[in-house]
Amino acid sequence: MHAEITAIGAIALVGLAGVGAQWLAWRLQLPAIVLMLAAGLALGPGFGILRPEEQIGELTEPLIALAVAIILFEGGLTLNLRGLRDAASGVRRLIIPGALLGWGFSVLALHYVAGLSWESASVFGGLMIVTGPTVIAPLLRQARLERRPAALLQWEAIANDPLGALAAVLAFEIVLVLRAAESAGDAMLDLVLGIVVAAIAGFLAGRGLALAFRNARVPEYMKVPVIFVAVIGVFAGADALLHESGLLAVTIMGLVLANSRLASLAEVRRFKEHASVLLVSGVFLLLAADFDIAELGALDWRAPVFIAVVILLVRPAAVFLSLIGTDIPRADRLLVALTAPRGVVLLAVAGLFGQRLAAAGVPDGAEIVPLAFLLVAATVVIHGFGLKPLARALGLSRAVPGLMILGANRFTLALAEALTKAEVPVILTDTNHYRLSPARQAGVETWSGDILSEAADHRVELIRYNTLLAASDNDAHNTLVATDLAPEFGRENVWQLRRSKEDSPRHALPATLGGQTPLGEKSLGELEQMMGEGWRVRVTRLTEEFTYDEWRERHPEGLLFAVIGPAGLQILGPEDEAKAGADTRVVALVPPDAAPAGGGEEDEAEAGEREPLPEGSAAEEQAAEDEADASEEPAPPKPDRRG
Repeated sequence: MHAEITAIGAIALVGLAGVGAQWLAWRLQLPAIVLMLAAGLALGPGFGILRPEEQIGELTEPLIALAVAIILFEGGLTLNLRGLRDAASGVRRLIIPGALLGWGFSVLALHYVAGLSWESASVFGGLMIVTGPTVIAPLLRQARLERRPAALLQWEAIANDPLGALAAVLAFEIVLVLRAAESAGDAMLDLVLGIVVAAIAGFLAGRGLALAFRNARVPEYMKVPVIFVAVIGVFAGADALLHESGLLAVTIMGLVLANSRLASLAEVRRFKEHASVLLVSGVFLLLAADFDIAELGALDWRAPVFIAVVILLVRPAAVFLSLIGTDIPRADRLLVALTAPRGVVLLAVAGLFGQRLAAAGVPDGAEIVPLAFLLVAATVVIHGFGLKPLARALGLSRAVPGLMILGANRFTLALAEALTKAEVPVILTDTNHYRLSPARQAGVETWSGDILSEAADHRVELIRYNTLLAASDNDAHNTLVATDLAPEFGRENVWQLRRSKEDSPRHALPATLGGQTPLGEKSLGELEQMMGEGWRVRVTRLTEEFTYDEWRERHPEGLLFAVIGPAGLQILGPEDEAKAGADTRVVALVPPDAAPAGGGEEDEAEAGEREPLPEGSAAEEQAAEDEADASEEPAPPKPDRRG
């Protein structure tokens, strides 16, 4: 017998359990949805501590509806149409015909295999398009995929998140109007009216906010609250004008804002990320806690057969058919075809539509929820633990995550060249195309342009890199880049060379700006002087015969930069101790008189002794950048770091 929990206590418990599950998933490197599912089932059906219908009462459904509306707004906010236009043909194929094929095949499987009515199958089939970025991004980071399959999966997830929900909303509208209308003409009129009302409401709200923000009609500190209230207002207003049109309206509102090119959109995106972490976990916990385990027992043999058909037939058929005629290799197609984990958005929206289909008189509407639970649990577990081995078997997995280096100079070029020889993914970026010429000649991957530009957003594959080193000759730019990309990489993975005037009180910056300092707090000027004197970057493998202590004894003046272990590259700060064991590699700067390899020491790579880097005229720079723009393929968007 448990002490009675009030409504406030139940909401607090949902928040604590949901956010706690996401944090634990981050620590354990597991898909968060697995732990949220376990937490919800344990608190609800398992121990009976959380009973939303009793403790929160009639507010449960409207709270879930509002949360889902904000989640779908967030989905629309991620859909940048310019990025989709720039995407490769394979990505466009997965988004346009692929989504429609997936919807159609899913409806057929739901009707003929799972036994659902056409009404329920059409709604749930639309939702099955969704492979949201909140599930895909952590899996891609763990699997460390090659560029092309990562781009395909990430872009598909970003685009199909709102499109799947949109398909379900449209199918649901059709079901409602067909049941309520007296004739086919009335049904068509109601459907068109619903779409028009939602589209106009969402478009006007999005455009109105964009104009208000652009013309400084809303102060900076009020933009996030205004957006939050506007989403709720549009959802409620559209629903009041025409029942169930609110979800479509907020999705369109998010899409309009995403393509408004607002300077303050970064703050908006930060709001949606924070809100989504709370709402996704909250909705998921409420749905899981309110789930009746007996409903799973009511499913017959057709349910597991349906799951197998979805994973082995429906998804592969949609992918292979949509990619016909593209130049995507067979291994990439197979990996994408066998990877489609469903997550929080599908389950949250399925729970909402399942209840509303049942309320509308659809006999098997309630069966959507247990099928959604089974589909989510099966795909997350299968793909969560199977994607990495599958990628390795197909030769599409990278060994270790890499390093992004800002600024081309003699030190960073030697570092990038040595790490590239050691098979650690590296990208060297600089605003001067010609300064990157030696790096390109050495086989180092480069990006010419501002790494914070919109072009870099679409063309630099951030998901391949988990560490940033800002080492250009512009201290202010280093600080700007390190601060801006810290939320993407995690502040513990962002490093910046010591600024030249860092010790001066007039130039000291707060801890919230910039990155950590590596290399014994050497500045770029000092490192460049050392490289001019003949210092080199050396990568050395440690073994049981040649330990770190022996390496340090042979190189007492060596400046340790990083260690490369099973988890990848780890840059060391001035107070960090090198935890280097057997089969670990150390990356260090060694002086010109350093002892050559021998006595058990195995040097894997070395680079240094290079002339100052070339410069180019403004016209030459522009011509080189135009040529690069014409030849480069888009990369997947910045990874969503939520679990």
